[in-house]
Amino acid sequence: MSVQKKHIMHLDLDTFYVSVERKMDSRLKTKPILVGGTSDRGVVAACSYETRGYGVHSGMSMKLARQLCPEAIVIRGNAGVYSKHSDEITEIIKEEVPLFEKSSIDEFYADLTGMDKFYGCYKFATEMRRRIIRETGLPISFGLSINKVVSKVATGEAKPNNQLMIDYGLEKPFLAPLSIKKIPQVGDKTYQTLRNLGIKKIKTIQEMPSDVMQNVLGKNGLLIWRRAHGIDNTPVIAFNERKSISTERTFDKDTIDVKRLHSILTAMTENLAFQLRRGEKLTACVSIKIRYSDFNTYSKQVKIPYCSADHILIPKVLELFKQLYNRRLRVRLIGVRFSHLVTGSYQINLFDDTEQALNLYHALDHIREKYGDRKVIRASGMGAKTIGRMMNPFNGLPPVVLAHRKQ
Repeated sequence: MSVQKKHIMHLDLDTFYVSVERKMDSRLKTKPILVGGTSDRGVVAACSYETRGYGVHSGMSMKLARQLCPEAIVIRGNAGVYSKHSDEITEIIKEEVPLFEKSSIDEFYADLTGMDKFYGCYKFATEMRRRIIRETGLPISFGLSINKVVSKVATGEAKPNNQLMIDYGLEKPFLAPLSIKKIPQVGDKTYQTLRNLGIKKIKTIQEMPSDVMQNVLGKNGLLIWRRAHGIDNTPVIAFNERKSISTERTFDKDTIDVKRLHSILTAMTENLAFQLRRGEKLTACVSIKIRYSDFNTYSKQVKIPYCSADHILIPKVLELFKQLYNRRLRVRLIGVRFSHLVTGSYQINLFDDTEQALNLYHALDHIREKYGDRKVIRASGMGAKTIGRMMNPFNGLPPVVLAHRKQ
């Protein structure tokens, strides 16, 4: 019995933040645009194709980007507006396909396997792309192939605002002439290591034994070798907005110590935010729960732009607590929950952040990864003692018990 051939579609909104800004103001079309922190210490969250010829790229300091492209129009950006547009596209895809994955705010995978019997997968994908463009006014590109890796690379080659299908059996010839940097997850460090070995094109990796790549880069080398050959068995993970991560604390003795409650909520939120970043997740919904001494339980939530940053999430949690807390009753339990999770790196908050702030997050997370969650905490969270066990939805991340040093 033959195995059914897969048809995996990858969709990517072209220069998403820039495209949304141009949709709202047509005067911006064809002009060089930078979206991000508007001060010199800010960071570029997105840039139009017109700026890239000057060497500008996302993640660069705004000061340097302005120096490279002085005529660029700088826009601070609005994370809430971008999230809203992302949700509109998500709803269209949800209506069209039985199985899809929201990889980030502007990137999706869809499993079209079996649909070729009824429509023809490429025709179906084309019509869905046209619908997204027609109903949202935003440019989007797609790649279609037998797996996620080849489809993602195909999307990159199709851009801007185009589409590309790689026929079954042609994965290796398609990948061969491309730069090794086109392989997903080949970052600057890995790229430089391969370049030092004289490897520029994917074809060179295809001609190498797998054990050579493994000797040079370990397990990651074997993964890159497989991807260079167009081999990838990663499934499309069904998108589920209700996926969440949470933590609770039940007190041995009911309390009305608001300062202590604030400290515990801060510590909870800080650690949950770290778990989001470690799992490469962003949350779009924050909620808190309070159980009083009479066992009555109340909760309150708020929708937010996709985020994984302590300095944004902590004020939201404390604000919800202020709205929900009844000062006349003792508290038995408090909890914090992040839901509506999507896969994505910490980028949506670049409109508010400076390069220094981003570097600080990277440094703090590195310390926590290497020495443990408890090794670095906010001073405002030091009043918390042992905090309850977390429900963690991320594969490979064990449940975490949060603990903080006594003052």
